[in-house]
Amino acid sequence: MSDSSIKILREISLTNDWFILLPELVLALIAFLILGIDLFTNSSNKRGKFPNAREWITPISLIGQCLVLFSLIFFGDYFFNPNAVLFSGLIEQSESTQYMRYFFIFSSLGVTFLAAQFFNNKKIPKPEYFHIVLIASAGFMLLIQSAHFIAFFVNLELVTIAFYVLVGFERTNSLSLEASLKYLILGGLSSAILLFGIVLLYGIAGNPEMNSFTQDGFSFSALESFITLNAGNPIVCLGALLVIAGIAFKVGLVPFQIWVPDVYQGAPFPTTAFLAIASKSAGIFVLLQLIQGPFIALVDFLIPILSVLCAVTILYGNIAACGQVAIKKLIGLSGISHAGYLLLGIISISFVPEAINALLFYISVYMLSSFLVFGSSIFMDTKEDSFLEIKDFQGLIKNNPLLGVAGLIGLGSLAGVPPLGGFIAKTLILIAAFQANLYSLIVFALLGIVISIYYYFSWIRSILFIQKNDSIILNYSSSVSLAQRFFLWFLILSVLLIGVFPKLLTQFI
Repeated sequence: MSDSSIKILREISLTNDWFILLPELVLALIAFLILGIDLFTNSSNKRGKFPNAREWITPISLIGQCLVLFSLIFFGDYFFNPNAVLFSGLIEQSESTQYMRYFFIFSSLGVTFLAAQFFNNKKIPKPEYFHIVLIASAGFMLLIQSAHFIAFFVNLELVTIAFYVLVGFERTNSLSLEASLKYLILGGLSSAILLFGIVLLYGIAGNPEMNSFTQDGFSFSALESFITLNAGNPIVCLGALLVIAGIAFKVGLVPFQIWVPDVYQGAPFPTTAFLAIASKSAGIFVLLQLIQGPFIALVDFLIPILSVLCAVTILYGNIAACGQVAIKKLIGLSGISHAGYLLLGIISISFVPEAINALLFYISVYMLSSFLVFGSSIFMDTKEDSFLEIKDFQGLIKNNPLLGVAGLIGLGSLAGVPPLGGFIAKTLILIAAFQANLYSLIVFALLGIVISIYYYFSWIRSILFIQKNDSIILNYSSSVSLAQRFFLWFLILSVLLIGVFPKLLTQFI
């Protein structure tokens, strides 16, 4: 190896600041620690030096994630350097990516707690599930910090493969296996589309016959400079469209939403929550980074296309959900409409950069509200979650007041009922759209909100009342543990306080 090559490698190694990624590394270490405990212990107590160590797995996972979250909140400056070139440009940090790191750890923490309750009475191994959730969460955190298409694609596939397993985790459930197969096939197709778009951009950016020659067509910064000088090139436009199409699948935007209802229906309830919250938010944030980063010169070309997708997604999600009675499918279809509102926020940011605060606010409130809905459903302990319908919630407020209140607050917030946090979130998005002069999209958004009242309030009515002509099919648990009470009350108070005092969240953002 020549001296110049050695010098280049040394310069590259100087940018590798592993301490910056300590939160992600700790999550991965916790994940492998959980597997190690499970490997060297045995539930039959016939072998293994620590036969009762399996009981530590859930606490270790929860406490470990709490420590990582607190470390980021109180000592976040040690893991944050927005002005440095990290890992030769593979990683790039900003204030918004730092906030999303908090978001994904909190999401992982919530999903882990829900999974611990959900799998408690099922003959399904929890350690493997916790392990994959932790690895996926670390992947999400690395994904939103990626500033290079190689790092971007590797982290995206890490998360995607994790979800293939999580969706089909209930191996004895035919619906779960069917959902996993559908997600695998369509996910592979979306990855191929995305990779084809990346290859097109890499190929044309490295073409010496173009006006601007760059040695690294995978780098976001290099691509941004190249596309700025060649924004009208049809291959550039096609490559950008294919990349956005691949991400739109992960988010569930129309017309890439066909997988959502069936996958949400068949996946275990905690996986459905993870898909609805973390996966959707990651896709939206990555889409924002691309449009405001390497594709910023294509805004005039992309905004009309995204505007059509936004309007159609909002209408489709809300209209399709109106006739749905299966809980998981209803959550999936309504989640499509929420993806449309989030896309409206992305479009607004292209004209009003300050609107990113409204987008992050919406994502955060959506997470809290969704956890309330998922928590109230999982803690019912019906053991028949794949077939849970609206009518199965009849009289929940009377039989279990806490679960009933949690469901009402969560659904009301998702519907945008004042004075809950969801109302403020939707208002901020609409204000941002108004400032960006997106009047036609505001009309579609308001129409979608009006339509959503029908199916959300149908669920709310079922929680409040018992129909005389119907009978409750499922017998659910009437008891709620202390940990479950803490989880639900924390979320209820958070949604209420954010609705009444939105500055509590906006100042943190």
